[in-house]
Amino acid sequence: MGRIDGKVAIGTGGAGGIGTAITRRFVAEGARVADVLPAAAGPGTVATTMDVRSATEWAATVALALQEFGRLDVLVNNAGLFRPAPLQAATEDDLRSSFEVNQLGPFLGMQAVIAPMTAAGGGSIINFSSGAGMSGMAGLSTYSSTKFAVRGLTRCAAMELGGLGIRVNSIHPGGIDTPMVNRRPDAGAAYAALPIPRMGHPDEAAAMVLFLASDESSYCTGSEFVIDGGMGAGFSFSSTASS
Repeated sequence: MGRIDGKVAIGTGGAGGIGTAITRRFVAEGARVADVLPAAAGPGTVATTMDVRSATEWAATVALALQEFGRLDVLVNNAGLFRPAPLQAATEDDLRSSFEVNQLGPFLGMQAVIAPMTAAGGGSIINFSSGAGMSGMAGLSTYSSTKFAVRGLTRCAAMELGGLGIRVNSIHPGGIDTPMVNRRPDAGAAYAALPIPRMGHPDEAAAMVLFLASDESSYCTGSEFVIDGGMGAGFSFSSTASS
C-alpha cells in the first residue's frame, strides 16, 4: 500500500472496466484521482465529464484537478473507441471517430499536462495503445492504425519531455475482460488458445498502470509494456477469430 502516496492523477475512460479498476487501485495506493466518471468514486476522487477530443475540456479538467488537489503527477490516457470492420466495409466516420478518440485525445491530454507536471517536478504519462498497436489484425484497420499511432506519439513525447522529468510510456493490452472486448462473439474461444488460455482481468491491467505511475518505474520512458497473455509471442488472433 502507498506506492503512489500523495500523487495526483488524471485518467480517462474511468466509466469502463479498466478505467474503473485503475481509479480504485490508485486510490487504494494513496493517490487522488480526477477521472471521466458519472460521479465521484469516493474519497480522493473527483468526477469530470470531459470530452477527450476537446482541448478546451482538457484544460478545464486539468484546472479542476489543480483546484481540488493542488498538483498533477500522473496522466492515464485510457479512453478508447473500438469499431471493428473489414477494410472494405469500414467508413470514413469509423476512421475519423477512431482517430479523434484514440489518437487526438492522448495528444491533447499530453499537451495539457506538460506545464503542471513540470511545475510539480516531473510526472508520468501512460498512454493506452493495444496489442493491435503492435501487430496488424484482420478486421481492425481503423482501430489498429490509431493504436500504432499512439506508439509514435509516446516515443516522441518521451524524447521531448524527459528533460522536464516527465516519463512517457505505452501499455499494450491484449484481450482484457471488458464489455468492449466481449462484443466479439468469438472472443472466448479465441483467447482460450493463448499461452495463458484466458482473457486478462482489468485488475491485471491496472497493476501495470500502477507500476508505471509509481517511482518503481523511474528509469522507464519511451517504452512499450505488453499485457496480452502471450498473444504477441506468435499467436495469430486472426487465424481463430472472424474479421
